[in-house]
Amino acid sequence: MTRPRLGAHVEDGGVRFAVWSGAAERVWVCLFSRYGWEESDRIELAPAGDGLFTGFVPGMGEGERYGLRADGRYDPPAGFWFDPWKLLVDPYALRIDFPYRYNATCAAPRWQQSDTGGIVPKALVTTPRAVPRQAPLFRPGGLIYEVAVRAFTRLHPSVPEEQRGTVAALAHPAVVEHLVRLGVGAVELMPVTATIDERHLPALGLRNAWGYNPVTFMALDPRLAPGGIAELRDAVAALHAAGIAVILDVVFNHTGESDALGPTLSLRGLDNRAYYRHDAAGRLVNDTGCGNTLDCAQPVVIDLVLASLRHFVLNAGVDGFRFDLAPVLGRGPGGFDPGAPLLAAIASDPVLSDRILIAEPWDIGPDGYQLGKFPGNFLEWNDRCRDDVRRFWRGDSGAVGQLATRLAGSSDVFARPGAASTRSVNFVAAHDGFALADIPRYGRKHNEANGEQNRDGHDENFSWNDGVEGETDEPAIVERRRRDVFGLVSTLFASRGTVMLTAGDEIGRTQHGNNNAYAQDNATTWLDWAKRDTALEAHVAALSALRASFPALGDTAFLTGQPAPGSTLPDVAWLDETGTPLTDAAWNDPDRHRLTMVLASAAGEPARLAVLVNGDRRGVVFTVPARPGHEWVPAAGTERDIQWVLADDGFFVQPRSVVFLLEAAAAD
Repeated sequence: MTRPRLGAHVEDGGVRFAVWSGAAERVWVCLFSRYGWEESDRIELAPAGDGLFTGFVPGMGEGERYGLRADGRYDPPAGFWFDPWKLLVDPYALRIDFPYRYNATCAAPRWQQSDTGGIVPKALVTTPRAVPRQAPLFRPGGLIYEVAVRAFTRLHPSVPEEQRGTVAALAHPAVVEHLVRLGVGAVELMPVTATIDERHLPALGLRNAWGYNPVTFMALDPRLAPGGIAELRDAVAALHAAGIAVILDVVFNHTGESDALGPTLSLRGLDNRAYYRHDAAGRLVNDTGCGNTLDCAQPVVIDLVLASLRHFVLNAGVDGFRFDLAPVLGRGPGGFDPGAPLLAAIASDPVLSDRILIAEPWDIGPDGYQLGKFPGNFLEWNDRCRDDVRRFWRGDSGAVGQLATRLAGSSDVFARPGAASTRSVNFVAAHDGFALADIPRYGRKHNEANGEQNRDGHDENFSWNDGVEGETDEPAIVERRRRDVFGLVSTLFASRGTVMLTAGDEIGRTQHGNNNAYAQDNATTWLDWAKRDTALEAHVAALSALRASFPALGDTAFLTGQPAPGSTLPDVAWLDETGTPLTDAAWNDPDRHRLTMVLASAAGEPARLAVLVNGDRRGVVFTVPARPGHEWVPAAGTERDIQWVLADDGFFVQPRSVVFLLEAAAAD
């Protein structure tokens, strides 16, 4: 007997429902009219064995609204939360009729008989249209552009008002033009599935702006995609037409049902003990910091995650996924395992095996830091790159060696036995933490607006303020900060492997020192396009064009100091400012803040690129040895911080600057 597909599926003459619960005694489908709030019918599903409950409802069709209810043991301390007064959203719902909103009634105990049918979203019967299958457009080594959809387009002057803040805005020609100009290889959309505010936010007049608090994994948030999966599909198609891939940031580590005081909305009411991890005493495990943790070792959770991922590939054409708090995907009774069932299932799945996969390789559970330990088919966010690049530009002692390691692709992290290439996603700023422009503006976090007395967010940001905390009009400080921001982003684009830029960092976005702006759905996170830093924007575009024109920058192979494939030149040389190879003493000099990296093209062309890094507060003359018949010329768009020094045949590099030189045939 073939197991029925879970969820709601249109068949001839009606809709077939299939729901799984390993502990429920009874399960119902509740029907609602297309526009009414009252429950119009309640149909009990029949047990079909192995935890399945199924039923066929004649006369139903596309767009009909429904919910679920389940009954069974109610014993929250033991992990049983069955309550037929709670309307539940189908975990396999592909669309919901309105957004989730926190309401304390959803957390009321069963004995209060608090019916939530009028306040919980209803699932809509949906049959999506599949898209033609194609290989992912993005390859490791390119530029990923992290986008919070609402914040990115909410104030965009070229986007029509009715589209601002939605997925549809990503397809607008002005948005696509901006992405193309930046040389974006893939947009990484922060969560667009249906989310709920944390329960403390409404009382503070705040709402979740990031989306990392999901309830259902396939239904898009109606506020971000009022057109449902079709809206995402059309946006993906428009971006694909421009050569840009789409990666979805997905959250399979917890849900917005939170801790024991949280609302019952879906998984908790269907089978809390199966979907979430519990300790020996029956309490929810909190390896995520969000109140609960999905049990990704359970077959029912594995099935749900795989179905969700396949849905977005098959019905929207997305190129890949970034997994939030990804160690949860590999957690079992013995801790994290890179060969865990879910990770192995993704790798072998015919729909998913060729997708771009990116892990955020940490959570807050025991042994939760797993950087470099994910399977070889995963790229990984590299926070060591973020921290070491910031430490260098902050002026920390002895930072030059770690900077070189990060520029070279972090072989100390990713060069496992048998690994020939880096899986690092290099970044200096992301949605979580300081904005790029805030790194040299704020020496400490300023999260007071989040309503938690500045206790939330990381305390160590490896940031500085160049003399004044926060905003200032002092010309000297403004100029120092400009140099620092240019230096930070130039270092990022000089790093080996995949690079990630957060949307708005290229135009100078600021969060005014807030390093945990998850609750700021307002001007704190909305990009102010009217105040864009056009000079910084042009510089980022030039850096991206340079990476595209010199493949060695985006190559993922580890650097060895030996000749690059097809070349007689070493793939890398590390020099001091005089053009002399760095000695052990120089590498270990705590006061050294200068470095030259010379890369050779791996394409067989006699071409080299020199990256001159001056982290000093004073200008320095750099000399780079040129081969006979060749000379070094500044790369287009990066000339602003250098001057020829003809007498010494070198370059005077301005303080706190990164300069790119290309080797060219000498003029006659």
